[in-house]
Amino acid sequence: MNKPRFVISSPFDTYSGYGARSRDIIKSLIKSDKYQVELLSQRWGDTSWGFCKEHPEWAFLLNYLAKREWQQTPIDYWMQITIPNEFQPVGKFNIGVTAGIESDQTKPEWVEGLNRMNLNWVSSNHAKSVFEKASFDRIDKRTNQKAGMLKLEKPIEVVFEGVDLTTYGTKLEHTTPKSLDLSNIKESFCYLFVGHWMQGSFGHDRKNVGVLVKEFYETFKDIKGSKPALILKASVGTSSYISREEILNKIAKIRRSIKSKNLPNVYLLNGDFTDKEMNELYNHSKVKAMVSTTKGEGFGRPLLEFSTTGKPIIASGWSGHLDFLNTGFTTLLKGHLENVHPSDANNWLIAESKWFQVDPKDLKNYLKTIFKKYKEYSIKGKQQKHYVKNNFSWDKMNTLIHSILEDKNKVPEIAQQVELNLPKLGLPKLKKI
Repeated sequence: MNKPRFVISSPFDTYSGYGARSRDIIKSLIKSDKYQVELLSQRWGDTSWGFCKEHPEWAFLLNYLAKREWQQTPIDYWMQITIPNEFQPVGKFNIGVTAGIESDQTKPEWVEGLNRMNLNWVSSNHAKSVFEKASFDRIDKRTNQKAGMLKLEKPIEVVFEGVDLTTYGTKLEHTTPKSLDLSNIKESFCYLFVGHWMQGSFGHDRKNVGVLVKEFYETFKDIKGSKPALILKASVGTSSYISREEILNKIAKIRRSIKSKNLPNVYLLNGDFTDKEMNELYNHSKVKAMVSTTKGEGFGRPLLEFSTTGKPIIASGWSGHLDFLNTGFTTLLKGHLENVHPSDANNWLIAESKWFQVDPKDLKNYLKTIFKKYKEYSIKGKQQKHYVKNNFSWDKMNTLIHSILEDKNKVPEIAQQVELNLPKLGLPKLKKI
C-alpha cells in the first residue's frame, strides 16, 4: 500500500521562528515513516534564508529533499505553516499551523483563513483563546449589509514548540565560534536579550527593546563599583550591515537621552546564528540571565531555549510564553494592557487590539535584585530547566503531534491505492486457419 502523500508549505529554510517551527514538524513527519513527505519552500518576510549545512537537522532535511521528486498525484494531507490569512485548502485534508497572535484580538481575515482549513494548530493557549473568542459582523459586499457573525468554526489544537535537547542544554565544545568571541565585553555579568528590533517608534516595537535599553540604563546609572552589561542579540529582520547600523543608532539615541556620564554598557550581536551557536551564547560564562520586555508572544521560542541553561529569566507576565515559564521558577513582570499604536498596525495587528506594557519600576527592581542575589535566583533557574526538559522537549512535542494525527476523530484516515503485484499475462497465441 502506498504511503499517504503529505505536503508541507512553509518557510522551512529561513532563520525565523516559523522556519524553526517548520523544521521541527517536518522532521517529526519524516522520522515517523508513515507518510510520503514533500516540501514547498516559502519566503518569510525579511528574514534571512538558505540551508545551514553545519546544522545536523538542516542537513538531514537537505539530504531528504535531494532524494524526493514532486508528484502529480492528488495531495492527501496538506499543511501550511504561516499566518492564517494565507491559508488555502489544497489537499483532501488541510491543516493550518500558526504561532497565532501576539495581541488580545485578531483580524477577520485570520479567522476566515482558519475556517478554510479542516484543522488548525497553534503554539500556545494564548493564541487559541484569542481565536476562539473572536467575533465579527459579516458584511455582504454587494449590499453592504450585515449577514450574520463570523466566528471560528473549525477545530483548533495547541501544539507547543518543543526544544531539541540534543542541541540546547548540551555540553559546550572547547572551541568557541568566532561569532561568539565576547572578549571585548569587560563585564562578567551580562543580561541577554534575543529577538528582532522591528517597526515602531520608541516603546511601540513588539519586542519592546527600546524600553528595555532605556530602563537598563536608568537602573544602573551612577552606580559605583561593578555594573552588569546588556547584550542584544538583535536585528531588524535581515542581518546586514545596514541592520546593524540602524540598531546601533537607536541605542546611541537612547543613551544620549539619559542624563548621566556613568552608564552601563549595551553590546550588540548581529547576524545569523546556528542552533549550536545560540546554545553556546546562552551558556556563555558571561551571560548570567535572560530578560524580555515583550509586548506579546505567540510562543516565545528563545525563552524556551534559554530555559535549558538553568539560568534566571525575567519576562513579561502575559501571552504565549506563560505556557512554559513556570510562575514559581521565573520572574514574570507586572504591567498592563495598552492599545496597539497605529504605527504598529499591519498584517498581524489591528489598531483596536491591546498588548502588554511592562511596569518600569518592576523591571528595574528585578534587574537590580537578580544582579545582587544571583545565587538565590539561580536555584529557580535550575528548577525551570528541569520543568522544561520534562514537559516541553522536542520528543514530547513529537508524541503530541502523532497523537493528534493518529486520532481518527480529529484527522480522518485517507484510503490509499493498493499496489497489486499480478503476474504478467501474455496474449493467447493465434493459430493460422
